[in-house]
Parts: sequence; structure tokens; C-alpha cells
Amino acid sequence: MLLDAWRHAGTRQRLFALAIPMILSNLSVPLVALVDSAVVGRLPHAYQLGAVAVGGSIYTMLVWTCGFLRMGSTGFAAQAAGRNDQQALRYILLQSLLLVCVLSVLCLAIVLPLLPQILQWMDTSGDLQSLAQQYVLIRLYGLPAALMMHVLAGWLLGLQNARAALWMLLLANSVNIVLDIYFVFGLHWEVAGAARASVIAEWSGALLGLALAWRYVDKGPLLNFWQHLLRWASWRPLLAVNRDILIRSLALQAVFFSVTFQGARLGDNTVAANALLLNGLLLCSYALDGLAHALEALTGHALGQQDRRALQRALSLVSMYALLASLLFAVLFWWLGDVFIALQTNIASVQETASQYLIYLALLPLITVWSYVLDGLFIGATRAKEMRNSMLLAVLVCAPVAWLLHDLGNHGLWIAFLLFMALRSVFLGVSARHMSSWFHRPLS
Repeated sequence: MLLDAWRHAGTRQRLFALAIPMILSNLSVPLVALVDSAVVGRLPHAYQLGAVAVGGSIYTMLVWTCGFLRMGSTGFAAQAAGRNDQQALRYILLQSLLLVCVLSVLCLAIVLPLLPQILQWMDTSGDLQSLAQQYVLIRLYGLPAALMMHVLAGWLLGLQNARAALWMLLLANSVNIVLDIYFVFGLHWEVAGAARASVIAEWSGALLGLALAWRYVDKGPLLNFWQHLLRWASWRPLLAVNRDILIRSLALQAVFFSVTFQGARLGDNTVAANALLLNGLLLCSYALDGLAHALEALTGHALGQQDRRALQRALSLVSMYALLASLLFAVLFWWLGDVFIALQTNIASVQETASQYLIYLALLPLITVWSYVLDGLFIGATRAKEMRNSMLLAVLVCAPVAWLLHDLGNHGLWIAFLLFMALRSVFLGVSARHMSSWFHRPLS
């Protein structure tokens, strides 16, 4: 099957046309965070940088929690595109944008009254709390745009138009960088300037995304739109998928939080070293996520066309390229792991602590690669229930194992984390064995 996929030029071309723009857009995200830190970090007071870090983390968590909007819209849009169902494509886009409106109001209703308490709970200085609250309140003006960008990026990717999604993200990130510098240093708006730059950037990206979506969406009449909109059955599949992806994502975030929390109990050097090592996983994910996003679109399109062979080719090729990428990252982390740590910190005690656990950093890409590939497969198939169950089962199995290994200290923590990532892939792989049931007609 792999040889057949490799020989099929059309599959290779579509894969690269989707994966490369998504990898580039992923790489633009840390660049913006780096510029924000570099710009605000040149202001005279440390609490100003701290305010942006704290406020940014609160806002990012809010937007990240709604990341299911992108994953949910990709699979449905890709399947509708595969069926050449223009009516369904428009319904998916409009329903997802209406969901953005509801979620924006809900998020504001939750965050606004809780924000002062959250900042007080962090037990920071009064100056930092005041600026962080100002930063978040300004950033919230961009929340609907940020959520719209989730939907539009997923919908455009479902249409196998990754370039349009890339242009939207690049515009937003470029505007943010330019205005960040101008507002902070040119207009001397300081922390508020950084927040305003991000708001304008998010709306710029969202408006471009809407323009691109209007360009590609069918302009025919919306048949029975209000009847469709007011039927619960029309919303149930989209809401069910988004619900399951949200639960799955929260469980994953809880695991990462547990690694940080348990590392903190082992000492300052340990928690800092673990954070630097996990940055390696973040770096690896930029490349593997691009391939996973491509597989989402190809999977949904193949299911829409009921083309088993196209799905098998796409899965085989993505698996091969993802494995090669993970092997490359593993070798680089093994050979140059100390250099990677030194680039992030010059604190000798943290460097020394991190070097003791570089073997786990080298193993991470080889173990996590399959979860990225399978996530792309299941998101494209809109099989979020299997993703949710696999994640929760992996958490339930690994929780007692982590407790049993606590006497091994940070080594036990890393072993449990690697086991969790491996089991997550295994459980998804078991579910993927029933892939043939996703098709309604036999293979010809």
C-alpha cells in the first residue's frame, strides 16, 4: 500500500500543497509571541512584561479552549467538499460562525466577573495585576475575531485550500508584529499598545478570512435556511463533535498541567528543566501538526467521495513522512539536546538538571508521532467520540501508574508521561482498525 501511495503523484501533490502552508502558519505563531516578549521586554519595568505574560496566558487559554471550532469544521467541510455538496458547505460555515457568536458571549459572561479573582489568586504585585487586567480587557475585544479565525481556517482547510488559511494567519501575525512595535514605541501606549495591536491583527485576519470564504463559497440561494437552522437535528452532529473534542482537549491539557505541577513539587530547577524539554515537543508538533492537518482534509474528502483507496494512500503517505520527521527530531534532540537547552537558558543548574532527562526528549517524537497522525485521521472523519474515549482511557490507565512511580522522582514523571502518549496512540490505533465501517459501499 505504501508503494502504491508513493507512486500516486496526485496524492503526494495534494499532501504537500496542504501540509507546507499549514507548517508555515504554525511556525508563525511562536514568532508573534517572541516579538511580543521582545517589544514589551524593553519597557523599563519587569511587571510590564509580567503583565503581558499573565494576561496573554489567560486570553490564550480562553481561545485555546475553543480550538474545537477549527477541528470540528474541518472534517465536516472536507466531507461536504468530497460529496460536492455546496449547500452543506454553506450550512457548516454559517452554523460554525453562529456558534462563534454564542461562545463569545458565553466566554465574556464567564471571564469578566472572574478576572479580578483569577489575578488575585496568582498572588502577583498590584501593578502587575492592574496592567494584566487592562491587557485582558482590551484583548477581549478581539475574542470573536480569534474564534472566527478558528472556524475559517478549519473550513478553508476542509476545502483543501490551505493557502487561503495561510494568508489569513500570516496577515494577522504580520499586522500584530508591525503594530506592536509602532504602538509600544511610536505612540508610547506600552502594555495597552501591545493588546490593541493584537486586537486589530485578529480582526484583520478574520475579515480577510471572511472575504476568502465568500470567494470560495457557492453564491446560490440558501434553500430552507431558517428551517434547517431551527432544527435540533441540524445542530446535533456539529455540537456532538465539538463537545467530544473539547473534553479530549481538556483531558490533554490536564496531563500537561500535572507534569508542570508535579515537577514544581520536585524543585525550581526541575520544573524549569521540564518546561524547556517540553518546548522540544512543541517545536516537533509544528511539523507534525502540518501533516496531521493535511490528513484531516484528505480524510474528509475521501470519505465524502467514499473512496477507500484515496484514504489508504493519504494515511500511508502521511504516516511515512511523519515517521521520517520524528526520526529527524529524535536524532537532533539526542545529539544536540544540550545545545537546545543552552539556547533557552544560561542558568547552569537548570542546564545540568535538563541534561539528565534528554533521553526522554529524544524518545518523545518517536512515541507522539502516531497520536498526531491518528488525530488527523479521526478529525477528518469527524469521529470525535473515539478520540475522546481514547484520551480519557489513557488518562485513567496512566494516573495510577504515575502514582506508583512517584518514588522515582522526575524520571518516574517522564516515564508516566511517555506511557500516556504511547497508550493514547495505541487506543486510537485500535479504534482505527474499524475504519472500513466508515464507508457505505464496498471497495471496488
